[in-house]
Amino acid sequence: MKANGAAIRAVRGARGWSVRHLAHLAAMHPSHLSRLERGARGASNEVLSRIAAALDVPQDAITRETT
Repeated sequence: MKANGAAIRAVRGARGWSVRHLAHLAAMHPSHLSRLERGARGASNEVLSRIAAALDVPQDAITRETT
């Protein structure tokens, strides 16, 4: 699985949260989250799980299959 940065950004934006706020909730550095949203960096399953939990969405809502 790979992070779907557009989906993360869309859910975060719908909640009116900044990158810094979501990063705080997901216990990660804001620049790492920003790079994830832009597709410039990957994430472990653990990090994706923390982001999904912070956003209160299933993990598959913010990931995509890699082919």
